[in-house]
Amino acid sequence: MIQSMTGYGKSTVQLESGNLTIEIKSLNSKNIDLNTRITSSVRPKELFIRKHLSDKLKRGKVDFSLYMESSTNKKNSLLNSELINTYIDQLREIVDGSAVELLKIAVKMPDAIINEQVEENEADWPIIFNEIENALSEIIKYRKDEGLVLENDFINRTNTIKELLVEIEKIDSKRIDHVRSKIQAEVEKLNIDHDNNRFEQELIYYIEKIDITEEKVRLDNHLNYFLSSLENSTSNGKKLGFIGQEIGREINTIGSKANNSEMQKIVIQMKDELEKIKEQLLNVL
Repeated sequence: MIQSMTGYGKSTVQLESGNLTIEIKSLNSKNIDLNTRITSSVRPKELFIRKHLSDKLKRGKVDFSLYMESSTNKKNSLLNSELINTYIDQLREIVDGSAVELLKIAVKMPDAIINEQVEENEADWPIIFNEIENALSEIIKYRKDEGLVLENDFINRTNTIKELLVEIEKIDSKRIDHVRSKIQAEVEKLNIDHDNNRFEQELIYYIEKIDITEEKVRLDNHLNYFLSSLENSTSNGKKLGFIGQEIGREINTIGSKANNSEMQKIVIQMKDELEKIKEQLLNVL
């Protein structure tokens, strides 16, 4: 079954060293694009975490955050007094203002407030890793649920294209005869002598050029292959994208050979359905 690259997972747990919160968000991307924000106490495990996330999530623009807050009521933020005084001195050289006004500006400057980091106990790591797994399970479930919605949409739109192909079959069975009759009628209007054998050869050559039998067969095969690929146990958005390109190629060729207004209208409907499929395929894992 297919999976979406859009997902969200969150896990929280109370540790002796503080409150642990893990969040994972993902959007569509051609490859894995991983951005991590990890509290300094767990940063030694960052490379391991990044590889684990990449192995599990495969593709997508992924934002991962892991932070811990003290479980006590003590404040973990301190004023960087030395830096704040430096900011105030520099501000006095630029603008006039009271000490209170300058202080309000200075405390908003970079690194004016120091956040104390909660120290991680090495014994907490198995718990932390377990919570990462929980968050991953949640985001993967989210992706699968979204993928099910996409899959149903793909099936409906692909079947619509198959139904439109049946309509083209009905038109095509009469189209060649109509083209032949029209050309013969035009030649007769000219009222000139011509070699019937040569005319018949040229007519056959022209009809062969606008024949779409092969394109119809290939398009039907591609549509069936697309549907069967949706049933695979693993999600492969790139493969589905390639099949979508082949579907589009056959539809375009049918349109270029159609030489029939009714068929052209159906081809436009096919293109519209395919375009919506291709837009959604960008979000498939």
